[in-house]
Amino acid sequence: MLTRLKAKSEGKLAKQICKVVLDHFEKQYSKELGDAWNTVREILTSPSCWQYAVLLNRFNYPFELEKDLHLKGYHTLFQGSLPNYPKSMKCYLSRTPGRIPSERHQIGNLKKYYLLNAASLLPVLALELRDGEKVLDLCAAPGGKSIALLQCACPGYLHCNEYDSLRLKWLRQTLESFIPQPLINVIKVSELDGRKMGDTQPEMFDKVLVDAPCSNDRSWLFSSDSQKASCRISQRRNLPLLQIELLRSAIKALRPGGILVYSTCTLSKAENQDVISEILNSHSNIMPMDIKGIARTCSHNFTFAPTGQECGLLVIPDKGKAWGPMYVAKLKKSWSTGKW
Repeated sequence: MLTRLKAKSEGKLAKQICKVVLDHFEKQYSKELGDAWNTVREILTSPSCWQYAVLLNRFNYPFELEKDLHLKGYHTLFQGSLPNYPKSMKCYLSRTPGRIPSERHQIGNLKKYYLLNAASLLPVLALELRDGEKVLDLCAAPGGKSIALLQCACPGYLHCNEYDSLRLKWLRQTLESFIPQPLINVIKVSELDGRKMGDTQPEMFDKVLVDAPCSNDRSWLFSSDSQKASCRISQRRNLPLLQIELLRSAIKALRPGGILVYSTCTLSKAENQDVISEILNSHSNIMPMDIKGIARTCSHNFTFAPTGQECGLLVIPDKGKAWGPMYVAKLKKSWSTGKW
């Protein structure tokens, strides 16, 4: 019975793959990833292979769930492998596909866990947030990375910004679902154009996360409207310019000596390595930070593709490690002035 249901479900999902998008990705990623694209394509087009990590909420800790996860064979992510891994953040994953049910939003009740792609924690960990620091999450919706940041440390001030009004509602609800009232008081939520943040709050933040709008390969592959998908593809070439403008704004908002992390959930070199190269080439006050150590210590949980950059990592979906796509780059702002 379960096999029949699974097959039926997989059949439905297979029909939803958008051929326009898949053909476009085929041309681009077969060149950029080479042979690795065959496995990546297989994982991305097979939701039954997808895995979901379970991030526990330290503000309403689910002790019983944690025991249950242990019994089901889940293991903790990162702990013991990353030297600066925050002890307060607990994330569990299983090596087999599947997911536990999501919790419903209930006003006044904090959720106990958050389901996510485990690779999306890499930008958060790269930021290395410390208690008391001022941090900006420039493109914060739906809020998963903001939630993860607050599992790592208690910032002195967290500014969560989201320009899209519908996504902003989602962000507010996520924060309300996971964060207790006393901590909510150190969080500001805004609906500003991220490209203007640097001018309104210059050199305000110790750490800035730019989880930029991008091609979002997983969701684009399942676009139900092929006409809208074609429109997205034609407008895709404009995304790097937006991403560069967001980064330039983030650099202005970052104090000298501060850390900037850039991330996307696309495999696209134009939106990843090329964007970072442009920033490094045009800002003499921005330095790349070597994060290859993360790839070395996390290779048992993630598959990384070469990026040609010491400051950049690219997680690609693989069999048994169906995480990503996720690109992460880490930069530091020096005390010298930069060219714009």
